[in-house]
Amino acid sequence: MANRAATVFVAGGTGFIGSRLTRYLLRSGFRLTVTGTRPQDQRLLPDGYTYLQADTTRSGDWQNALARSDIVVNLAGKTISSRWTRKEKKAISESRLLTTRRLVEGLDGKRASVLCSASAVGYYGAAGDRPLSETSPSGDGFLAELGRDWESEALKAADKGLRVILGRFGVVLGPDGGALSKMLPIYKWWLGGPLGNGRQWFPWVHIDDLLSAILYTIQRETIEGPVNMCSPNPVRNRDLAKALGSAMGRPSLLTTPSPIVRLVLGEFGSSLVTGQRVLPKVLMSSGFSFRYPDIHTALSDIIGKM
Repeated sequence: MANRAATVFVAGGTGFIGSRLTRYLLRSGFRLTVTGTRPQDQRLLPDGYTYLQADTTRSGDWQNALARSDIVVNLAGKTISSRWTRKEKKAISESRLLTTRRLVEGLDGKRASVLCSASAVGYYGAAGDRPLSETSPSGDGFLAELGRDWESEALKAADKGLRVILGRFGVVLGPDGGALSKMLPIYKWWLGGPLGNGRQWFPWVHIDDLLSAILYTIQRETIEGPVNMCSPNPVRNRDLAKALGSAMGRPSLLTTPSPIVRLVLGEFGSSLVTGQRVLPKVLMSSGFSFRYPDIHTALSDIIGKM
């Protein structure tokens, strides 16, 4: 289906994941139409890259470019790394749900054949030690409810004949952004260590493996529906702390008690001291090969690039 002349429309293509995905797709020979909220100098953009400044939660001219695209990738959404006030929850939800709704509205079913829409492992809620695959039920809490609603909006594209991939991302690790940008300063100041009791599972993925997984699922017509895009080897939070401390040459002994995490970060903090043991069953059964399946190898590569 996907070929080197295809045009990929990337909603939310200027963030931590999106900016890397667009470079990866350009190197793979695709043409790109990318949306973002900030202006960009068109003279500085590479060949094959069209940028549209747009509020994708609203209908607009950007939907005309969407209708001329072969593949659609939806990465739009406000960061969840904040204290979840009622106002903040509304903004987080609307940035995802309304953009996805507008994307589906703009698809006429004539040209685009696949929609790869981001979701997250928060869909499963707090599940303890139970291994979770794509067929596991959704859980409780704000992130689980958001995941269900987000995926429901994306699945409406199937009514227009598109193959819909729901990429349930783990915590994405990479240089110069993402989760590590919040964690590394703590370790640099010798203050790193587990959150809570450290036993909660941490489903993670190296940014390079995530980009490969997105393109892999787009190019394989047999894959549709939910796809866990995370390492086949989730780790407990205490083991993540140990691996990160080792990669940086720092100790990882200072534990932050759960009540303190919840006090400082509220409901978002509660999500950090619970976790999910998520496994990428669809990717593994289809033959996908992870370049960085091990947390030590992944962190060594990332820290080395920084």
